[in-house]
Amino acid sequence: MNTLETLKSTFAQPGCVTWIGVRPARLKPLQPVESVQAIEALGLEGDHYASPGGKRQVTLIQAEHLQTVAGLLGADTISPDQVRRNIVVSGINLLALKGRRFQLGEALLEYTGTCDPCSRMESNLGRGGYNAMRGHGGITARVLRSGRVGLGDAVLAGDD
Repeated sequence: MNTLETLKSTFAQPGCVTWIGVRPARLKPLQPVESVQAIEALGLEGDHYASPGGKRQVTLIQAEHLQTVAGLLGADTISPDQVRRNIVVSGINLLALKGRRFQLGEALLEYTGTCDPCSRMESNLGRGGYNAMRGHGGITARVLRSGRVGLGDAVLAGDD
């Protein structure tokens, strides 16, 4: 018999890292990279959000949600850097990681909340960008164990 806890810990497949970006300073564009060092209790090396004890050390969004947002805007595609998230993953529902730890490449992260859109989505994505992102903004996480994260790395849900 499947209990709710069993269902919440069962994933069809691991996710996959498809894009990585770091922002060297506030309001600066994200710089795409092939890999990045996640630093325990701090965040991503070279990213201005890296701060001790913060809940928003890493931001993640699903590639599938980028497609959805593009559709809501009447666009063929949108670029990951337009939504200002650090890491794009595919193949796993990030919201299903709520209350969980998860492995991202060599690093261990912990879900800390949803990453709601800000007013910059309207200027980055165009008219209606803010509303298109609502419910599709991804998640925030903190780094529990340092490690390298690279393109093509697995995203694995861990035990609570």
